[in-house]
Amino acid sequence: MRLLLASILIATVFPLAAAAETWSNAPLVDQNCSAKFTLKDADAHTRSCALGCGSSGFGILTSNGTFLKLDDAGSKKALAALKASSKSDYLRATVTGEAANGTIKVQSLKLD
Repeated sequence: MRLLLASILIATVFPLAAAAETWSNAPLVDQNCSAKFTLKDADAHTRSCALGCGSSGFGILTSNGTFLKLDDAGSKKALAALKASSKSDYLRATVTGEAANGTIKVQSLKLD
């Protein structure tokens, strides 16, 4: 009985951390334009459009075409990376973080 209570206490105090995932070479799209693009045509999304719509936040299209929103910190990283980039289109990123409920809690983001 004590072992069971100790196990419950440990699980409550130290819950298992979600495993970080990495999405490589994923199309980076602002949230406003996310419904306009599919995996087939996402590379036509321009940097100027993404910067213009960036206040809506950013996300990526996964390999199955699902849009995963980046958390606020991740959107700020995406905006900074886009501002520093000279790419005009083909906006791809490698994102590492934890996905839950359609949002990635971003640990790192790098434009490809």
